[in-house]
Amino acid sequence: MIVEARLRDGTPALIWPLDPGDREAVREGFEQLSVDSRYHRFLATVPHLSDAQLDHLVDEVDGVDHVALALVVIDDDHLGVPVGVARMIRYQQEPTAADVAVTVLDEWHGRGVATALLDELMRQRPAGITELVTTITADNEASLAMLRSLGRTTVTPAGVNRLDVVVDLTQPDEPAEESTEEPAAEPAGQSPHPNDAGDL
Repeated sequence: MIVEARLRDGTPALIWPLDPGDREAVREGFEQLSVDSRYHRFLATVPHLSDAQLDHLVDEVDGVDHVALALVVIDDDHLGVPVGVARMIRYQQEPTAADVAVTVLDEWHGRGVATALLDELMRQRPAGITELVTTITADNEASLAMLRSLGRTTVTPAGVNRLDVVVDLTQPDEPAEESTEEPAAEPAGQSPHPNDAGDL
């Protein structure tokens, strides 16, 4: 299903499910991420995506337990170019819980890409998911604010510069002001494939 969206600055965009045809776009997009964005995303230094990581990020998307969406900007300079990807992956050992991840190209931070993607991801999330469980860096305040906007949130220190975050999607959190800052590289997450959940 293709969904029309409009970014905070009015830029028109489309959001559609990621499919195997997007494999090279995901690889190329990752190469455009800054070192900091890659670190925030993977909680580690990742110079390049391996074929195994791309298999997980693209080929294993099934729309049932692993939902992934790409946001494509529609303008003369970026026609058909994905500038962000969001995904939710069900934990097989805990079927009502999922990891969540959103990654946005650095030059598109602060323009509402992550917000648009996450809103649509929540609408298309895997059936039965009532809880999000992920890990972020402690300095990623924008990611934490984004997660808190989804429901009642529990945050637990998890080592040096790490926070474990659990979001109860059945319980609203306290209202918070919308952040105008895109998450640095968005929630990194503890995917079923450790450190393999990165996107663009």
